[in-house]
Amino acid sequence: MFLIVNKYLLRKRFVGVTLWPFIVMRTPELKEDIVFINHEKIHIRQQAEMLVLPFFIWYVIEYFIRLIQYRDNYVAYLNISFEREAYARECELSYLENRPFWSFLAYL
Repeated sequence: MFLIVNKYLLRKRFVGVTLWPFIVMRTPELKEDIVFINHEKIHIRQQAEMLVLPFFIWYVIEYFIRLIQYRDNYVAYLNISFEREAYARECELSYLENRPFWSFLAYL
């Protein structure tokens, strides 16, 4: 995992994005935010399990399904199974130690 600080790679409303094996964040202070880092580590695990490219294909398809379902960009984003898992478990700092394989499926 590599941490990169670059505010120009992110749209204004995003504070971070994970592109295996990189976590790109808007500000250097986020390096110290353990909840933020754990959230992004969950995405790294999800991407690794799906061999990266299928993760992003699934992510985009599910985003558009959720957009049709909820008719709101932000609500659609929050309801993507990968995001639901990451937000639900981001405060559990030991979650990745015992996380079952493909556990995002429980959040579909």
